Amino acid sequence: MPTPAGIFILGELAGPVADEVQAIVRRYDPKLARTRRPHVTLAGSSGVGPINASTTAAELRAGLETIVATTAPFSVRLGKPHRFPQTDIVVLPIDPHGPIRVLHDRLATCGLRFGPARFTFSPHVTLNLYRSLTPDSLRALMHVRIAEPVTLDTLQLYFTQEPRPARLLLDLPLRGTPEAAGKRVTDEPRPHGTR
Repeated sequence: MPTPAGIFILGELAGPVADEVQAIVRRYDPKLARTRRPHVTLAGSSGVGPINASTTAAELRAGLETIVATTAPFSVRLGKPHRFPQTDIVVLPIDPHGPIRVLHDRLATCGLRFGPARFTFSPHVTLNLYRSLTPDSLRALMHVRIAEPVTLDTLQLYFTQEPRPARLLLDLPLRGTPEAAGKRVTDEPRPHGTR
């Protein structure tokens, strides 16, 4: 079933680990590697659906400005590869709790008009999407392990209308500080002498 036209929010991964993941994707799914760098879809397919396609860049920026201004870049760990049932789609799952959940929930409640979600929020980085895998390549891909965490420091908003290529609308760096993020997440003052 094709994805309806709309605007997706991605978190493109940064740093040497992202380059390592990109090299793996290039080896197993060159079409996916040409399409986009390794990323996590934060809004558009899981948790919340795509933002209404008629939303302007100014509306997007206004809706997200407080979030990017108060969210610090953060790292996530990529789990062991997982294959979606009855497909050749292989992903590296990310724990859906912690900073990524906070960011997702803030996006979902920012006031922009989202369509219905197709799936529950299940953050991941896709390793193979388009290519049919041989048993040997599937076995090799399922043995991939990424030991180091990877950084998420920017949100990208793409207009998507399959089968056309996605078009980048906005690139929004996360500009918050860890101290501000910690205070915002807990929303509770800490007693003196505690961290």
